[in-house]
Amino acid sequence: MGRTAKYSEQDILDAALELIAEDGAHAATAVAVAKRLGAPSGSIYHRFPSRDLLVATLWVRTVQRFQRGFLDALASPDPRIAAERAVRHTLDWSTAHPTEAKLLTRHRREDLIALWPDELGEELRTLNDDVARAIRRFAAAQFERVDSAALGRTRLALIDLPYSAARLVIRESAQPPWLMPSVLAASAAVLDADAEAPAGGGAAT
Repeated sequence: MGRTAKYSEQDILDAALELIAEDGAHAATAVAVAKRLGAPSGSIYHRFPSRDLLVATLWVRTVQRFQRGFLDALASPDPRIAAERAVRHTLDWSTAHPTEAKLLTRHRREDLIALWPDELGEELRTLNDDVARAIRRFAAAQFERVDSAALGRTRLALIDLPYSAARLVIRESAQPPWLMPSVLAASAAVLDADAEAPAGGGAAT
């Protein structure tokens, strides 16, 4: 029988995250992670042959952890409450987890699929499936239809606007007091806007 690993993959990823928080992504080497854990570096190389794969795996875990809170927020049957909770989650999570939030801006899912098709491909291919289903459910509840307009407005209100604001949080290393109410108002305006209003907002003469 093989020996039970002393350090789990989660332990390794936690150590890598600590190193990234201290000195940036370049610091998450197998040797540095091994030293942090008090483990032989060979055991780290065995699981993660390169630093890039280690950081990419940490990126996937970070996305999954962020998404759990986002999906919980959208679980409310009241679309108004669900939308507010989803926006708040994105900004509050980014504020509370600055290292992870910054890490999320480093990669794109499609790029990682191309780089690690065997190691991470299947996990990456299904990474956003639950969020996509939740967005469709929200659109159906909010707009009573699921078409391109409903989905576009839902994504803008719940994903694009909060993500843009989250980048400000990352850049400023803080959440300005005006940011949350501004994003909540903008998100609500997108969801409440009259989709049939004429361009320019005025009546035809």
